[in-house]
Amino acid sequence: MTRRIALRRADLDDAVCPVPEEIAAALAGRETVTVVLEHSGAREVFEAALRQEVGWQLSVSWPADLHPGVLVTMAWRPAKDELGLRTTPAEDPMRVDGVDYFHEYDPAVVTREFDPGKSNHGQVLGVVRRLGRVFDDGSAVFTEAGVAARCGLGRGARGTFLFRNAVDQLIREGYVTRVPGSVDPEGQPSYPAVDGEEPADMLFYAPLVEPAPTGDGADRREHWVNGFIRKLPPGAQPSEKQLAAHRRAVENAQIDEDTLAPGYTFVKKHHRHG
Repeated sequence: MTRRIALRRADLDDAVCPVPEEIAAALAGRETVTVVLEHSGAREVFEAALRQEVGWQLSVSWPADLHPGVLVTMAWRPAKDELGLRTTPAEDPMRVDGVDYFHEYDPAVVTREFDPGKSNHGQVLGVVRRLGRVFDDGSAVFTEAGVAARCGLGRGARGTFLFRNAVDQLIREGYVTRVPGSVDPEGQPSYPAVDGEEPADMLFYAPLVEPAPTGDGADRREHWVNGFIRKLPPGAQPSEKQLAAHRRAVENAQIDEDTLAPGYTFVKKHHRHG
């Protein structure tokens, strides 16, 4: 019996592992279970407490290099009377918005489990990623008005000023793009816009995904980002300013891509915050 789960931030912080109901049923009546944790070539065997709160979960001290969204394969092995937990090394390790993932992960969970921090732009981005509509590739969209109402930057002229500055910074750093969308009768965002729904301006988040470095693997939540090509939301086109920045980068040999494919834009070198 095998299931695959994506770890949440709370799982890592609370040192627990959620147990799917079908596997929990096989473990019914046990207070502890023998767990075999396989990660990055290491194998650890230990006894873990099994308890039921919102759902069933095990006590597990996770390796320090795991991040929210990492996928763990859970397998109940009745013949050995043990529960296996295994991460799978990524074929192509990736850095997602400054966080390195050397094991397979769920992009949508990575987006949802984002820790926004206390900065103004972090609060704005946090609303888009945690409350917006998240797609399978980890991109997310939410109405700009909805973000403004929920980001906690205040109301009135000052709140509007702080919000606009935060959005401008996120656009400049390549985190979000303004796009036209719509909302359904329940207020849920749709992108691209759906005929018959109320039109609405949206903020579309696209994660910066780049190859993870082969060095020490330390996270770089605040760092200089070289100019890069980024996929745009469906139907969006690069602005004249972005096209000009791309031409300058090509002329200065800062990037190799001498043309922009349809549906892609260029984000110039900038100081990016986590």
